[in-house]
Amino acid sequence: MAGGVRITNHGHSSLLIKGGGQSVLLNPFKAVGCAAGLKEPRLTANVILASSELADEGARVAKGVFLVKPGSYRVNGLALEGFTAPHDRFGGRRYGLATLWVWNQGGLRFAHLGGSAAPLSGEDKVLLGRPDVLIIAVGGGAKVYDGIEAAKVVRDLRPKRVIPVHYQRGTNTSLSNCDQGGVQPFLDAMQGNEVRKVGKTLYLKNKLSDQTVINVMR
Repeated sequence: MAGGVRITNHGHSSLLIKGGGQSVLLNPFKAVGCAAGLKEPRLTANVILASSELADEGARVAKGVFLVKPGSYRVNGLALEGFTAPHDRFGGRRYGLATLWVWNQGGLRFAHLGGSAAPLSGEDKVLLGRPDVLIIAVGGGAKVYDGIEAAKVVRDLRPKRVIPVHYQRGTNTSLSNCDQGGVQPFLDAMQGNEVRKVGKTLYLKNKLSDQTVINVMR
């Protein structure tokens, strides 16, 4: 798929993106905390991009080149940029730092904000640019954006497609050891934007309409 990508949801904030001759796995996890009860993504990918080394978003359960530290990387011709952001709302004093990722794949520019709760700085916005596809955590709690915070990031970056991740869904909505909520507060905060509920797999062409569309994956 030289033009466009296929995105498969493996739960929590873990997505497998295939396209452009590459496969990129985001945030493989151990089935603990808010990911309890989910099937761990024990997959193989060219590149694995983790937000941090916390067990629910950077577990080494998959095979591939594992990247978690900020920096500029080139793996099998794929250029990736990672830069630091606080993982919490206290400058990283509680949960340390996370890594935000940007890269181009299948003719699309991706931004992966699957593990941060801090507002974007002016420098962050410049580095992220305007992504075609924004993957953003929305469930709230101590270490990821809540719905209102995530909606502000979306409005700042104006992506063409948004994939919300890192929220409780289905039978996981009552986990006693999880401080996250569901996706609805984010959708409420984004009222006026088109929402498309899709399946476990999403296909995106490399030419997207300019309007921001939210794709909620199963």
